Amino acid sequence: MVGPPSSEALNRNPPPSTSSPTPKNEVFLLAVNFPESRIITIALQSFYALGPQSCARLLAKFSIHPRARIGDIPQRTISQLTAELSNMTIENDAKRKMREDISRLRDMGSYRGRRHAMGLPVRGQNTRSQIVTSSKLNKVERAR
Repeated sequence: MVGPPSSEALNRNPPPSTSSPTPKNEVFLLAVNFPESRIITIALQSFYALGPQSCARLLAKFSIHPRARIGDIPQRTISQLTAELSNMTIENDAKRKMREDISRLRDMGSYRGRRHAMGLPVRGQNTRSQIVTSSKLNKVERAR
């Protein structure tokens, strides 16, 4: 006859843990958390107004390999990189500057400002066909 399992048998195979898995380690870079496995170039290019060339220049300044992972970079370098990024015009500052530049062109009454106001191509593209993209991108709030 088989009886109830002994306490030794129960302790050999404990039940699987129901607690949540430990979160991935993340690196805090300019108010954004990135996973340690993220490639530094991709992480930097996720910021608005940072493209491939400005990222390459920034990484060269701090002697960081473009394919390096964020988790492999020392914390001291991360803090220096954050300080450098905070001095640059990125994210909301860049968007605000672009809006101000367009409104300055409109207020001045220049050709480019009028084209922005009408939602037409600004840089000399044809308007006979294919102005869908500029109609989407050059929309500016108009007073009604």
